[in-house]
Formats: sequence, structure tokens, C-alpha cells
Amino acid sequence: MKTILFASLCFMCVCLNAQKKLEIQFLEQSISVDGKLDETIWESLPGYSNFYNYLPTDKGLAKNQTEFKLFHNGEFLFVSAVYHDTTSTVQLSSLKRDDIGNTVAESETFVFIMDTQLQQQSAYYFAVNMGGAQVDGLVERINDGFSLSSNWNTVWKAATSVEGTRKHYELAIPLKNLSFNQNNNAIALQVYVRDIKNNSWTIFTDLSRNYRLFDLRFAQAFAINNLPKTTAARFAVTPSMTVNHQEDVVEDSRETTFIPSLDVQYNLSSSLKLDATVNPDFSQIDVDQQVTNLTRFSIFFPEQRNFFLENADLFSNLGQADVNPVYSRRSGATSDMQFGLKLSGNATPKTRIGLLNAQTEANEDNAAQNYAVLVGEQQLSQRFVATGFLVNRQATDGFAFQNDYNRVTGLNLNYKSLNRKWTGVANVASSFTSGESGENLFFNTGLFYNVRGTSLGASVRQVQRNYLAEVGFTPRLFNFDAEADVTVREGYTQTSFEGILTKFPENGKNINAYRYFFGTNDTFWDEQGKLQQSSSFYNTALIFNSFSAVYMKLYHDYVNLKYSFDLLNNGNSLQPDEYSYFRARFGYNSERNTQLVYNTFAQYGQFYNGWNTTFGATINYRLLPYANLLMSYQLDDLDLGELGKRTFHLARFTGEVFFNNRLNWTTFVQYSSQNENLNINSRLQWEYKPLSFVYVVVTDNYNEQLARNNWGVAVKVNHRFDF
Repeated sequence: MKTILFASLCFMCVCLNAQKKLEIQFLEQSISVDGKLDETIWESLPGYSNFYNYLPTDKGLAKNQTEFKLFHNGEFLFVSAVYHDTTSTVQLSSLKRDDIGNTVAESETFVFIMDTQLQQQSAYYFAVNMGGAQVDGLVERINDGFSLSSNWNTVWKAATSVEGTRKHYELAIPLKNLSFNQNNNAIALQVYVRDIKNNSWTIFTDLSRNYRLFDLRFAQAFAINNLPKTTAARFAVTPSMTVNHQEDVVEDSRETTFIPSLDVQYNLSSSLKLDATVNPDFSQIDVDQQVTNLTRFSIFFPEQRNFFLENADLFSNLGQADVNPVYSRRSGATSDMQFGLKLSGNATPKTRIGLLNAQTEANEDNAAQNYAVLVGEQQLSQRFVATGFLVNRQATDGFAFQNDYNRVTGLNLNYKSLNRKWTGVANVASSFTSGESGENLFFNTGLFYNVRGTSLGASVRQVQRNYLAEVGFTPRLFNFDAEADVTVREGYTQTSFEGILTKFPENGKNINAYRYFFGTNDTFWDEQGKLQQSSSFYNTALIFNSFSAVYMKLYHDYVNLKYSFDLLNNGNSLQPDEYSYFRARFGYNSERNTQLVYNTFAQYGQFYNGWNTTFGATINYRLLPYANLLMSYQLDDLDLGELGKRTFHLARFTGEVFFNNRLNWTTFVQYSSQNENLNINSRLQWEYKPLSFVYVVVTDNYNEQLARNNWGVAVKVNHRFDF
């Protein structure tokens, strides 16, 4: 009887919420953002509630409900939310700005997403946890879904408070910082809440767990009244000064530099933005995480420079993960950047454009280079989006272009079904390089299916040997022959298949999900159609209600090695031959909402003509909310018989200390025996006013014998002026 009564009440609540008009009212009022929600305006506004479960179950209404309200006054969009908890206890994992993994996912957090163009292509992301730490970013469409980047920043206000078991959130978002389609009288919103204490995610839209929380196809349209027809142009100027002292102990040299730089942002319209950077300095960015590379090809490292990351989906989503015509880290990789210009946004409601230009200076080893990317994206219908692009790298001498260039042009077509089950992608591109001709094409097509418990995908692509994307990332084109000490460029054809089958017990007391099949296969043929490699992967996992998990992975590789490979880096190379080998991995991941979090795995099996033993462990200890300590270690032991043996060690320590949500100190210590390097990077970061920072960064590098190679210290100060 109680079950029937509860179900009836839930049904009535859903019906009432469905009948309530979704709107953002215009009111000529303002509030003080303090998290208390004691202004009378909040009492008079309609509230939106009836949040649904997303995790650990995606069935039914949430037990702990959230109610949010909102209005705008032509200058700010104001949002309030009350999370009805069962305890006044607050659990946090970080007070660091823009740390999605800890500030959002491992804390108590309110998330507010706005698709201001109603195109399901991109959206603004705002989050604040109960410690007042803010995260802002962009949700962006990728080939078969959506991604989230926290590298877009703006000035906005947020505050929180606790009243009994009620958790209060209050936000004020300046409208001038957002782009709007003036022809629409609505924007799409998605709202969700994370409570790390009970491992729950609850969401305003009834969304099954096979979709991402920020999937814009499920955002709900809210009518917005009296939206200003013109948005006051936002003009932001950020000058900075960096003092950088570097000492090379091996070469017995030292240098101190003073680097002034300037960043400018200007809204040409409510939806089109211009960015400029002059003499940029990136000394404050995070260091790359070192890895052990046992493959024959280069590894992708993500871009971390903000200038390249805002609206990054326009520029970095032009191909596939391992065949991409734009890899922005190429710009400034071998010499310093002089300036960069970027124009991005909506030219019309269904047309997005992007123009990126970066100039590097010459040095002793490299000519000055100009990098340019032009992108146009057109929404053809509700199902199809087409993107055309041109990428150019050209050597320069002063203001003159030299006859040393590489260009890539192409067309992409993305498909998404109206029932949200199917997505597809097709890519075609061609490159033009000075001194090269013919065999310069790239083709790809893929189709993907996704419903609750089942995900399937298949794709086929061809990369010809002269498809040179010098501003991009195409690692498999380049085959290094260790004995001949030459790199051979060779085209290939690839097929890829993947499938995931998961069962979610309806009333499991201990089991949350059983992923009984997760399989992939990637097969490669050379230019003559001969099989070169086939790599298969199988995974099964048991996920408990605490979100701890135990898993097993099986690997099989067939490799027809055409070029010698010095895997041990000892001069004894694997010879061209056919190799077939199996490996198995077993692992355990602990639950995430405790003070001590840990993961561990062990792997053993064949590797080419020998054997490989791998062990890894990660321990995360949280002194909440003041510090977060993480240690990881991985051992790779290789025994290739007469070619030799070698053990690679990879260790990393990350220590974060939070003095408050504006001041933090982060230290990375990394050791890689493969790279024969011990790196220490320590950074003090103070946000003394919104988006204005002081950084103090110390770096130190040692060789494997712990003899210092080089060290340095940099102090950077910037100040943001908003007009």
C-alpha cells in the first residue's frame, strides 16, 4: 500500500511539473549573492523541482530533491537552488577553480548548463560546490557525442550556505558574457546535482545512464522574457608580466627574462567573439603527465593553453582522434609564439565560424612559421551538421610568405537521429605540401548505436601516405626503423569495431551494474592490402553499489612487423617478423566517496617474442577540504629473451593544499626511468580578484643518477580589466 501511495504521489508531482511553464522571468530587481536566499524575490518566483535519479540508479524520482528558481534583469541571470539533504554534513574534495574531477565530481556540487543558441552544438557550463569553488567551461559536440572542457573562463558570482539539512546555492551570471541568438525567445537548460556522500547524481531531465549528463539533446527549453535585443559589447583586457629565471646545470648557463604579454577579448556581437594574444607566456600551465610508451608510435598529449582551448570543438574536432588535421600544440612547439588571433562563434543562428592565426618567431633551428585555421560549420537540419575547413602552415620571413607550406582542406558530416539512438560521422580531407603530390587523401565513415545497456559502433578509414597534416596528429603514418635510423611514411586502411553490453539489476542489494561484454577490434592493412596488425580487447567488470569495481581485461595482438623496433632502447631491436601474443589484466577500484581512495591492477602475458609483467597502483588521500594527496606507481617488466631485459618505473606524486577557494599550492613530482628524468614542478596560485592571478612556479629536473640537469623559477602576475 505504501509503495502504491508513493508511486501515485511521484506521478502527480511529475504531472504538475510537466504542466508548469518553463520560463525565465524578467524582473527589474537585483540581489546580493551571499547564498542565504533571504530576498523576498525568491519567494515569489516559481520553483522547478522533481529531479530524477541518474546514478547510482537511473530509475524514478530522486529521494533527495532539488528546487531551483531563476530570473534576469537584463544585466544578470540569477539562479537559486536548494538541495534537500538528510544531513547538514558537507563533503568536499577540492577548493580549486576549474578542477572538474574533484571540485565537481568528488564533492557536493550544483551544475547549471545553458545552450543559448538552441542548436544542441555547444553550451556554457557553470558549477559551484558547497565550498564556493567555481568551475566554468564549455560543453562541445564531438563526432559521436559531447565533451566538456573547463578552459573557458568568465567572471561570475556564486555563494553557498547550509540551513539545517538544506544546502543553498546562489549564482549571478552576467548576460554580456554569453552569446545569444536574438531570433530565439528561449534557451535550453540542463541542471543537475552531485552528492558525493551517497554517490548520487540527480538531474532535472529524466535521462538514462547511457547518455552523458551534459548531452545537449536532453536540455529543456525555457522561455526567456525581455532578453535585450543587443548585448553590451564585452571588452576584456588582461596584461601580464612574467619574470623567468632558468639555469642549465649541464651546459653551465643561466638566463633571466622579463616577458610582458597582453590578452584581449572582444564581443563583436552577442554570438561572435574575437580573441587576441601578444607575446603569450604559458609558464603557469600544468606540466604534462609522464607515461611509459611501449608502442611504436607517438602519444597524444592534450593542449593546456587557454588561448587554443576556448571554442576548441571548432578547431580540434575536424577529424578523428588519431587522424586529426589540427593539433594546436604544434603551434609554438619548437619556437616562441609572437601573437595569436582567433575569431569564433555564431555568424547566423545555424552557422558557426572559426578563424585562428598564430605566428611563431624564428630561432637557430627553425624558420618562423604562420599557422592558420579556417572553419565553417552549418546545421543543415535537425539531423545533419556539415563542417568545412582549411588548415595552413607556411614559413615566413618578416611579412613575406616562403614557398614552404603544408595545407589540409576537408569536409565533415555529422548525423544524429531524432530518437537519440544513432549517431554517425563521415570525413574526407586532402593535403597539399610543397615538394609532395599524389596519394594525399583521408577518408573515414562511422556509425554508432546507443541505448540503455547496449552500445555498438563501427568505422572504416583510409589514410594515404602523403596525407601530411603537419599542424595535426597522424602518428601511424610514421614508422621508425631503429636499425636503419630512418622514418618511413606509409599509408594504411583501418577498420574498428566496438560493443558494450551492460546489465543493471533492478533491485540489486550489492551490485549496481555488470558489464559482461566490452570488446573492441582495430585492424590495419598496408598500401598493398596486406594485413599489418589486428588488436583485440575484451573487458568484463562488476560494479558495486558503492561504485567500487573489480574487472578483467584480455588483450590479443597480431603484428606483422615491417620495420625493426628497439623496444628496450638498448640497441637490440625486434626484427621484422610476424608476432602474435596474449595478455591478461585484473584490477580493483575502490569506492570514491571515502577519505582514502585506491586502485590497483596486475597484468601478465606475452609481448612480441617475450613476456611482459605490469603492476600499477594509485592511492588518493583527502584531508578534506584542506589538502588532496595522490600517489601512483607503475612497473613494466619486459623480458625479450636474447634481446635483453628491462624494467621501466613510472612514479607520480601530486600534492594540493587549499588555503581557501582563491589560494592553492600544487606540487607535482614525476619520475620516469624510460625518459631518465625526475621532474619537480611546484606552483602557488592566488586569484586575488576574479580571473586575475599571481603565479609562482618552480621547476627542477634531474637525471636517473639524481644529478640536476636544470632548474628555474617564474613569477607571473596578470590583471583582468572588464569594460
